[in-house]
Amino acid sequence: MSGRNRNKGERDDVRRSLGLVITTLTATTLLTGCGLRDLGDDKGSAASPLPSVSETFPLKAPLPKGKPLDGEAKVQPVPSPDPADASAVARAWLTTAYTYDTAYDSSPQDANLRALGYLTDGQAEVERSYRPGAGSGAAWATWAEHKAWTTVEITADEDDQGPGGNPTASYRTFSVDGKAHGRDGWTGAGPQLTAVVQLAMTGPGAWKVAGVTVIPAATPPGPAPGASAATSPSPSTPAP
Repeated sequence: MSGRNRNKGERDDVRRSLGLVITTLTATTLLTGCGLRDLGDDKGSAASPLPSVSETFPLKAPLPKGKPLDGEAKVQPVPSPDPADASAVARAWLTTAYTYDTAYDSSPQDANLRALGYLTDGQAEVERSYRPGAGSGAAWATWAEHKAWTTVEITADEDDQGPGGNPTASYRTFSVDGKAHGRDGWTGAGPQLTAVVQLAMTGPGAWKVAGVTVIPAATPPGPAPGASAATSPSPSTPAP
């Protein structure tokens, strides 16, 4: 469903959710498409030690990095926005971080690494050190089955309810409407979300992304037990 054509009820629900999120928005960052994670978890804390692995469950093996892109890759070129334009920098990060090619990428993290140039130094270092575990969600598995790539449409929220900003900090709200395109001709839904992008002025006329708060788009409920196959959600539209 296009971000431009989102019905009023859903937009109101998203804005109410954003209002709750924005009131507690800090440098805590949620990155990485469908498999969202809290970068604050990577910084360590003084909490009590966790149980040993044997007392909980085995750790997932870290995924290998994706293959280098070549002339056959379907990923869009990394944009070169005007660094003095906060909205352009935010759009460039979103476009790069949510554009995947599963024939090359092992997980959404590979796209995040392509987007490091838009991040502040601190956020880039945290992202660079992150190692995703095996498994990137049902949507990614479906895309990978079809060796699909994604394209995204980035739409600014015309009624942005962000917390405003100042000369060294700014916020922008966007919807991301993604589509997946299989190399076998299959098509389906890509990343679907609303993002509040926090930007920081890191030098004269140079904005960088300092944090992103993400609200995934609502997905239709599954069929009721005993429902016929005719009423089941289409397999061509996997949930993020």
